[in-house]
Amino acid sequence: MPAFDLPLPELERHRPPLDEPADFDAFWAETLHRAHQREPLVSVRPVETGLRLVRTWDVTFRGFAGDPVRAWFSRPAGAREPLPAVVEYVGYGRGRGFPHERLTWVNAGHAHLLMDNRGQGDQYGDGGATPDPWATARGGPGPAARGLLAPADYHYRRLVTDAVRAVTAVRALPGVDPAHTVAVGNSQGGGLALAVAGLVPDLAAALVTAPFLCGVRRALELTDTGPYGEIAGYLCVHRGSEEAAYRTLSYVEGVSFARRARAPVHFGTGLRDTVCPPSGVYAAFNRYGELSGGARAHREIHPYPFNGHEGGGGEHVRRQLGWLAARLAERGATRAARPDPADMAVMADVGDAADVGDPAG
Repeated sequence: MPAFDLPLPELERHRPPLDEPADFDAFWAETLHRAHQREPLVSVRPVETGLRLVRTWDVTFRGFAGDPVRAWFSRPAGAREPLPAVVEYVGYGRGRGFPHERLTWVNAGHAHLLMDNRGQGDQYGDGGATPDPWATARGGPGPAARGLLAPADYHYRRLVTDAVRAVTAVRALPGVDPAHTVAVGNSQGGGLALAVAGLVPDLAAALVTAPFLCGVRRALELTDTGPYGEIAGYLCVHRGSEEAAYRTLSYVEGVSFARRARAPVHFGTGLRDTVCPPSGVYAAFNRYGELSGGARAHREIHPYPFNGHEGGGGEHVRRQLGWLAARLAERGATRAARPDPADMAVMADVGDAADVGDPAG
């Protein structure tokens, strides 16, 4: 795919007019207030993965409206101190899959919570385990268009709420340092990590790659690749619904979440990305933290001129690992776990101090 969006010098200055409803803050305050009335954890049960250096638990927590949301929680085997926690959000159409599939963050020595996507998991990867019982409002069959005609009904109101509740849930787990919780995601997961950065004021850091739902109006003009293509496809049949759809989308616009964020942030984007166009990524990055008050948080972005939605691949992950280690060190976080090879016997001991058990009883 040739370059199709703005040139890099223009992207670096790109600050389009805001598409933000006057009651944006009230909408999310009320939504999250209702969600936070419930204790986060439902169950935390150990699972056997066949991995000797990692211990994993099957977690169920309460998300939007108290609905049960599934997640994998993992820690380095043998680690006894509370660890910084990385909460990871997966991409569009994916579920949490198997616990052995995403090991980067736990192998870097962090506690790791991988959230399932409600009502997704049937398009890519190895499936999910969280239904969406509210997926009956008017809109298209795909998640991007589900409930599209009303902000209260939209799929992403529920999914963003789940993402915020995942942070609450991981902070309630033993073996976690709650003051050093990090949000990470790519594509849809990047959009969720950005939303969490805007809605959780004491987040330690955010790593946001190719985020979905940033600069939505321009993205719908630039690309018909899914998931934006699903929205366009719905509107090409339901003519005259554009304004209702744009109003709904304004409540999940990533630029609005970015403006409210306070945590240090690391962005990445491919400049030939037709799935999540780079102009939306830069619109969020350029406004990141502008409403936070005081000095704006550390911001960093890495563009990849010849890459599409895959972005920087393994090179970008390498950068993320180094950047996060530096940010956590600045905050005085507990050093990421570095098990000694001589501690293998302790790692294999199912009764060691890292055993979370079932906090919900």
